[in-house]
Amino acid sequence: MSEIVVVYELDKSVATHSSPDTPSGEERHIRKVHAAPATPGAPTPTGPRTLCGRDIFAMETARKPSEHPGAPWYPAEYASVVCPDCDAVIET
Repeated sequence: MSEIVVVYELDKSVATHSSPDTPSGEERHIRKVHAAPATPGAPTPTGPRTLCGRDIFAMETARKPSEHPGAPWYPAEYASVVCPDCDAVIET
């Protein structure tokens, strides 16, 4: 498999409730974690689509996957929202 970059598909921004102690703002929630092809040595995706075919235009580039043997390509804290199609492409 060539190099990949982890990208996050985000839910639309959700306004948070303001309180006297904290200013109002926006909070983003990760809907799915995808993988996208990258040029070797480049920190960003090279194409317009993820490995499962989704458009990456509105996605956030997260990081390069771990290079440690046996480590998953995605951040462990997002294991429950990993795209099964991207994961299947990487596993083959």
